[in-house]
Amino acid sequence: MAKVTIDESACVGCGLCVNACSTVFELSEDGVAKVKAHECSDCDLKDIASQCPVNCITVED
Repeated sequence: MAKVTIDESACVGCGLCVNACSTVFELSEDGVAKVKAHECSDCDLKDIASQCPVNCITVED
């Protein structure tokens, strides 16, 4: 299982990750992305992380 982490202090709350995979990511009430699961059979989490505009998502195998 992959380990997904978000540097919440760097997150700008754009929601790109949530739009790409709401199974793994969610926006909290304060507008910051959070990890709610560490795997999704339908998504390429490393690709989603690479699209983050502030590079605050890390995916480790």
